[in-house]
Amino acid sequence: MTTDNNQVRIFDTTLRDGEQSPGASMTLEEKLQIAEILDDMGVDIIEAGFPIASNGDFEAVSEIAKNSKNSVIAGLARAIHADIDRCGDAVKNASRGRIHTFVSTSPIHLKYQMNKTEEQVLDIITDTVTRSRNLIDDVEWSAMDATRTPIEYLCKCVEEAIRCGATTINLPDTVGYATPEEYKKMFEDIIERVPNSDKAIFSVHTHNDLGLAVANSLAGVAGGARQIECTINGLGERAGNASLEEIVMAIRTRSDILPYTSQVDPQFLMRASKMVAGASGFAVQYNKAIVGKNAFAHESGIHQDGMLKNAETYEIMRPEDVGVKATSLVMGKHSGRHAFKDKLRELGYELGDNALQEAFRRFKELADRKKHVYDEDIEALVEDEIAIAGDGIKVIALTVIAGTGGPQKAILTMDVNGEHVTKEANGDGPVDATFNAIKSICPHEATLQLYQVHAVTEGTDAQAEVSVRLEANGRISTGKGADTDTLVASARAYVAAMNRLASRQQGINPGALQAV
Repeated sequence: MTTDNNQVRIFDTTLRDGEQSPGASMTLEEKLQIAEILDDMGVDIIEAGFPIASNGDFEAVSEIAKNSKNSVIAGLARAIHADIDRCGDAVKNASRGRIHTFVSTSPIHLKYQMNKTEEQVLDIITDTVTRSRNLIDDVEWSAMDATRTPIEYLCKCVEEAIRCGATTINLPDTVGYATPEEYKKMFEDIIERVPNSDKAIFSVHTHNDLGLAVANSLAGVAGGARQIECTINGLGERAGNASLEEIVMAIRTRSDILPYTSQVDPQFLMRASKMVAGASGFAVQYNKAIVGKNAFAHESGIHQDGMLKNAETYEIMRPEDVGVKATSLVMGKHSGRHAFKDKLRELGYELGDNALQEAFRRFKELADRKKHVYDEDIEALVEDEIAIAGDGIKVIALTVIAGTGGPQKAILTMDVNGEHVTKEANGDGPVDATFNAIKSICPHEATLQLYQVHAVTEGTDAQAEVSVRLEANGRISTGKGADTDTLVASARAYVAAMNRLASRQQGINPGALQAV
């Protein structure tokens, strides 16, 4: 770790806090891929998971710890001995590991959630931070709901955590309640009042319930914090966490009033954003800062005129700085495989030979059906291909008979673990008939919570991108599908959600979803 007082450490919690978003759970392979790009891009600390939560989380943290080349690998632990021991075991093989333990400090949490007194919580801090430090040198302690904790008591907690060996003190705005001025002053007060505050790095962790997560994070740094906890795409519980890409580019772009540095290479930002969006099933909104589709797009004639004369008239960042190329290669049915591969690389995708071949085949089919193939069409096609790779259930063919007469009928052929099965079903509308046909092939008890359709591009021949969210036994899974035929896209999205749901059940394969 650098000792430069202006260096801000970037602590990424996409794989822990980000994954806690309902429906955003990721597979082990997805987590390993995301951790690898975070490590490559220069993230200082990767919070890889919550080891006590499940065997899968423990395995993910352990594997990431073994594979990390540069980043500190952290695991989260409640203020419980079993959590701390499990976390220490998970990160023990990292070249640099960290135990991140936390306890609530606010009156409302102590009264209603913990049923503890302030003195009892101080004893818990003494016990658990000491236990963590006996296992590992790098210990982070967090005061959950710090921003609603009286400053005098918060000072006592911080002082005790540092005395017992915490090397990083995190004061999170757990519920997104604070304003920038309040958050800045809290850090200033704590650092000034706590006599041993110089023995630890202070950290910010903010939530976006009032849309202030990034602003609060930067305010906390202005107040003396030198670590920012954030996530790719702002993924996280409720309204999300502070967005890593926005934090990094704000510091880089406004160095005149934000005199800090980070070691994150911003050219990885777009690629990381796409990877997290694909793994989590949470699409990036078009107007999202830095990595949204429209972040570097200009439609207004006045803006276009200014851009042609000087890009700085309407762009405060260069698109290539965040991994977006300013120029676009127009793709069509006459394009070759080499041009297609180059376009994929430009869009941030690196596919293996088999995946590339299948994506190219589907691209050719799409180009035959569409007059114009846009970058967004290719992105949707590739994301759909990535989503179904390795799935036990796949859509092979679909025929739907619909009209005003009703009922509508769907005839569906699916590949279920290598066996082709064809069934037909009626429904109240073509989508209902299609989903009923899927259920007749793979009976299950999951309920449909969300069905959403949007056009990837303009025009009547636009690809439809469908999102489906299923829920079964308290588990939520999201699937996406894309096709110029909305019903085919709907079937693919529904099946993708089923595959994700099945993959999280030990001993259950996608061909036996009736047990989910």
